Amino acid sequence: MQERSQENWRTDPELRRTRTIVLNHGDAESKRAEILRYFLATFDIDEALLEVLKYDETFYLRADPLRHPLIFYFGHTAVFYINKLIPAQLIDRRINPVYESIFAVGVDEMSWDDLDEAHYDWPTVDEVQAYRNAVRERVVQLIKTLPLTMPITWESPWWVIMMGIEHARIHLETSSVLIRQLPLDHVRTHPLWEICHPMGEPPENQLLPVTSGPVQLGKAKDNALYGWDNEFGRFAEQVDSFGAGRMLVSNREFLGFIEDGGYRTQKWWSEEGWNWRQYEKAEHPRFWRPAGSGGYRLRCMVEEINMPWDWPVEVNHLEAKAFCNWKSAVSGKPLRLPTEAEWYRLRDSLVDTDQPYWPEAPGNINLEHYASSCPVTKFKFGDFFDVIGNVWQWTETPIAGFKGFEIHPYYDDFSTPTFDTRHNLIKGGSWISTGNEATRDSRYAFRRHFYQHAGFRYIESAKKVSIVADTCEMDDSIARYCEFHYGRTYFDVPNFPKTLAQLCLDLVQNRVKHSALDLGCSVGRAGFELARGFDHVTGLDFSARLIQVGVELLEQGFTRYPLPEEGELYSFREVTLEDLDLDAMREKVAFYQADACNLKELYTGYDLILAANLIDRLYDPRKLLTMIHERLNPGGLLVIASPYSWDETITEKGKWLGGIRKDGEPYTTLTALHEVLAPNFEPVGDALKIPFVLRITQNRFEHTLSEVTVWEKSDS
Repeated sequence: MQERSQENWRTDPELRRTRTIVLNHGDAESKRAEILRYFLATFDIDEALLEVLKYDETFYLRADPLRHPLIFYFGHTAVFYINKLIPAQLIDRRINPVYESIFAVGVDEMSWDDLDEAHYDWPTVDEVQAYRNAVRERVVQLIKTLPLTMPITWESPWWVIMMGIEHARIHLETSSVLIRQLPLDHVRTHPLWEICHPMGEPPENQLLPVTSGPVQLGKAKDNALYGWDNEFGRFAEQVDSFGAGRMLVSNREFLGFIEDGGYRTQKWWSEEGWNWRQYEKAEHPRFWRPAGSGGYRLRCMVEEINMPWDWPVEVNHLEAKAFCNWKSAVSGKPLRLPTEAEWYRLRDSLVDTDQPYWPEAPGNINLEHYASSCPVTKFKFGDFFDVIGNVWQWTETPIAGFKGFEIHPYYDDFSTPTFDTRHNLIKGGSWISTGNEATRDSRYAFRRHFYQHAGFRYIESAKKVSIVADTCEMDDSIARYCEFHYGRTYFDVPNFPKTLAQLCLDLVQNRVKHSALDLGCSVGRAGFELARGFDHVTGLDFSARLIQVGVELLEQGFTRYPLPEEGELYSFREVTLEDLDLDAMREKVAFYQADACNLKELYTGYDLILAANLIDRLYDPRKLLTMIHERLNPGGLLVIASPYSWDETITEKGKWLGGIRKDGEPYTTLTALHEVLAPNFEPVGDALKIPFVLRITQNRFEHTLSEVTVWEKSDS
């Protein structure tokens, strides 16, 4: 293999000293220049990180079977800008639609992530680099020309630009974890990524008191800093006093758990943890490497070193919990991980500044000190060490939204797919946590078996932590769709998705019924119904929040959702596939997240495509309709249902299909459909209108007519 060139390595140490932007202070033109610098530094350090990959071939190795290879993330951080700026109507054309599809989704092991490598023909490293260069140029031009009014808020178009920058900062860290899992002979040292060299033996850990007091969390919308949706809202708790480890748990302290048979003693582990341990056959933390005479070495990002016993141990949540259970037994003290509120009680009592305001990072964070962990006694905060920085700290708390939580319209699936009690919060940041990640209010969570640069601090508290599994954690809009698809009928109007699916099945009664596509599937009812007649049904939707319901039904056979009744009063409903006579359809249905206007190549070969109430919710409906024939088999049917409710906040007026005046005359969407589809389709029958009722509250309903047209793919 030919080693990648080192000729143009990025080595400017200033790349490691950038900080997130204050968005509510300063004049517009100075802020524009500041954001441009932040964007360029973020783009550069993203590429500088991947310079440690030794060969082009290294980009295509799967470091973790639950993640894409690094070539995906090389493209993903650039694609993200384009895929957010287009629906935000800040740019009007794509750079490379294929790349902006294949590099779009793949962060967590969600069931709708497509990790099947057989579906991907990855471009070369040089091709992705050329694409990144084009994105850089496009975004730079936008930053230089987009009107800017201060302050920059959640509603500002500049928030979307900041979203792209801070998103890339997240992947700087997650990619470094993947690099750490690559074969050692596929990575190389780099002057920008030098590790900490001081190491030795840590002192014995001690429990120190943390006094009781109030904790208040949640940002207001006028906060000075960019934030992800889960940071906003309100949360308050009176935290009882507790004891906390003076230091993070070190490699040396964790060794005691290993030497006492901790990985082979089931009683220390939760059921989930023991299942993971058995599956992985784990005997020690992932980044430990057995050495001679029962010793260990440590794999850092790009090198392997003698075990630094005074560095913090890096483990997943399951290992941290098992250690705490063991430590409780051998010490006779009630030890566990802190809750999110308890962590903040410690943090706020000792840290009185925040990034970007500090003169220098007070801990090993924001890349201001090392490109690795460092001794647990290096950074002192009062009587404690590493209150922030060095490694992330696992908590007992699964992530959920604060009171008043709202999604951002241009990233509706950043947080809500993790509100499933399976993703626990990590706090405090690591050595490579930068930008928003290194701020007080940041809230990031990972599945309990995932590895980040994360360790833990144990606390002593007899207070039990109660985690309530609430699958009803969804906002009103998703709950309405659940009721619309799976709930009761109202005013004798039949269930709309079921009615549409039956219409489709009637249409294909004497046709091939191998594969169907439910495009814009929402929470999935039509897909399940289509499976009564088709061998396989694929459901695609842009919103992971909607897909999540369908996936839950596939996995569990049921879902629960809240029904708004009046004001803040709710009832709750559970529906099962068995009750709907759909349980047998589960093996024939799959749901994935996708952009209908930019579908991956693999979504093709269908005998029927249903697009229900979709076209007037797309940012470019004409683009979908001019390419949809490519996804159908010869003679396949396209069924379109829509109330034609055009809305400029969703589709810019210039891209409406109809509902406008053309050459001074009324121009309807139905007329447009005939014109746009004519080159590739023949209409089947006349348009018909199907009613549906959407329940808002117990006393408020919306009655709508959706016009349904059927089109057969022509032979030409």
